[in-house]
Amino acid sequence: MPPVITHKIAYLRSALQRWSLGPHMLAFIPALSLAGYWLGGELALLGVALTLPLVYGLVCSTEAAQRHPARRRLGQDLVSMAAAQDFAQHSFEQARAAEMHTACLLFEAEGIETISRRMGEDVAETLRVLLLRRLRQALRPEDTAMRIGDSRFMVLIAPGLRLDLEALIALSDRLQRILEEPAVTDSGLHYLSVAIGFCGSARLRPGADGADMLDCAQAALREASDNAPSAIRAWSEGMRSERRARTELLTEVEAALAKGQIQPWYQPQLCTSTGEISGVEALVRWIHPQRGIIPPAQFLEALHESGRMDQLTETVLHHGLTALRDWDAQGVSIPRLSINFSDVELRNPRLVDRLKWDLDRFGLPPTRLGIEVLETVIAESPEGIIPRNIMELSRLGCRIDLDDFGTGHASIATLRRLTVHRLKIDRSFVARVDRSEDQRRMMAAVLGLADRLGLETVAEGVESSGEHTLLAQLGCDHAQGFGIARPMPAAQLADWAIAHTERIAAAQKLGRGPA
Repeated sequence: MPPVITHKIAYLRSALQRWSLGPHMLAFIPALSLAGYWLGGELALLGVALTLPLVYGLVCSTEAAQRHPARRRLGQDLVSMAAAQDFAQHSFEQARAAEMHTACLLFEAEGIETISRRMGEDVAETLRVLLLRRLRQALRPEDTAMRIGDSRFMVLIAPGLRLDLEALIALSDRLQRILEEPAVTDSGLHYLSVAIGFCGSARLRPGADGADMLDCAQAALREASDNAPSAIRAWSEGMRSERRARTELLTEVEAALAKGQIQPWYQPQLCTSTGEISGVEALVRWIHPQRGIIPPAQFLEALHESGRMDQLTETVLHHGLTALRDWDAQGVSIPRLSINFSDVELRNPRLVDRLKWDLDRFGLPPTRLGIEVLETVIAESPEGIIPRNIMELSRLGCRIDLDDFGTGHASIATLRRLTVHRLKIDRSFVARVDRSEDQRRMMAAVLGLADRLGLETVAEGVESSGEHTLLAQLGCDHAQGFGIARPMPAAQLADWAIAHTERIAAAQKLGRGPA
């Protein structure tokens, strides 16, 4: 028998089985009961009445468990990725048997994690339940919707003939508009952005399966999330090479971290009043054996995805404290080393103990270590372990710098409560400050706020002597940027610091003659 006929028969048999087990079959129970009474009397009637519903329920539950074993184990709302692959494979096999198509759509509700940190997990869970309910109400009964993560949802479209790219884009757009409608909870009104990535089985290569369809939908969702809020992306073969390159980068950067190719370089910070070095910031660089120096923008995300940020911070801290101790031994005055800490490290409950142990091991006081925290991290996490760790580090004696100030909207109350010592003013405020009146007014306002709060200030991204001079005139305490010095290895920084100190000393002698 030809394969096409076999597939058609299998699909019809499956459809007949589903029909025979549908709720409408309950209507036949009275007829069967009467037939039993007519044929065998009251005892037969009693047997039919008791046995038939039990048998029917058992068959229905068994058939459902066979079709969706993962759903039986994990429930209908939140499923694991392994269960999601089972669902995708089942939908794919159904479509292939019927010579039809199916599709997998993934939705990322951007903002739920922030709401969880700021307003609590109960509010976030209420929003997850609401979004899943909206999805199910907007779909057909034969389609499947479930949650596969804290903010991620999956929809599997039942087999159909018209599931081309145009139809899936229209469906994605309609579902996105439904999901992005304002959501009301006890805590107020919430607006969420939803990114969508999808893959139809028709776009897959021959020999693919349901796991491939899900994997391709994940790649499309990643592309959508990286592009813009509320973006929609369909899987295309062009993404395959990007996925391969991303996987290769991830493997390569993990090996580079293990081999010691990723190390910190150091950028000086100068006091605007005296011109002396007030500290250095540790900035990671990947010294690739073939491609040379690779900036962090090209590999930090890969380390974040692989869960290696803790290892990276440990590497930077070890190299940085070693360099600080070596500079002291050489007589090079570097008052403070500043290191960037992401939200991943700041959530580590053992962070404070680990830093205390490292400082003791190198014989350095906590005041020599600066902890740089992005303003967005503080603004999005006003409660919980992150602020607790920051306050504990401040009590330990470490200096807390609020990085990229002006971009994260942290409240003044938060700044005071967390004992921030310095504000690092973002480059967007510094650029062209010597040529733009608007920039000068903006910078003056930021510096005035810092002065009233009793905080020091560091201007980032200073790229010209004009910017440097005006910042000093406006009262900014410290400056850092390519206009002063680029990041450099520890040994090179020592030479630069010695030469800079000599220049400062020579400048102070100018105009001084014998009394």
